[in-house]
Amino acid sequence: MELLKKRILTDGTISEGNILRVDSFLNHQIDVKLLNEIGKELQRRFQNETITKILTIEVSGIAIASIAAQYFDVPVVFAKKHQGINSDPDSYESHVFSYTKKQPYSIKVSKKFLSKDDKILIIDDFLASGSAVSGLLDILEQSEATVSGVGIIIEKNFQEGRQLLESKNIHLESLAIIDSISDGTVNFA
Repeated sequence: MELLKKRILTDGTISEGNILRVDSFLNHQIDVKLLNEIGKELQRRFQNETITKILTIEVSGIAIASIAAQYFDVPVVFAKKHQGINSDPDSYESHVFSYTKKQPYSIKVSKKFLSKDDKILIIDDFLASGSAVSGLLDILEQSEATVSGVGIIIEKNFQEGRQLLESKNIHLESLAIIDSISDGTVNFA
């Protein structure tokens, strides 16, 4: 998606450890017009799949999935990282490792929001090692829902996330694929 690639090049920043930061338009401050174009593109790429719900993970996936959901006309369910006193104790749970925070955490989805009849599109902002998507896939396996595909906004192709999903024969669509980040430069596939 050329619009997204241009935005990454103009407004993305590289921090220590070659971490790409897109917080000025994607996952802290949000450019809704860009997210609308992302939603349209995801719908175009998954138009031949049956999808009853979109699943994402809090926090940064929620805005993207919510905007995209209007083009699929389906609800969004998000996995919670933090449990509150109003959290449903009857939940599916999995564990993921945060690449940016360098720590493991649990994610949960209430059992009342996923069923074996659901056809799920997973949407997330980044694909790197694949830990977050693996956690969501684990939750879907527990619920016996069907995975219709995985839509990623920015993929770091130099990490193993793509290989993980391809080994499971999952329909993966990434809107911007980065081959490398070096010396403050993003190189696209």
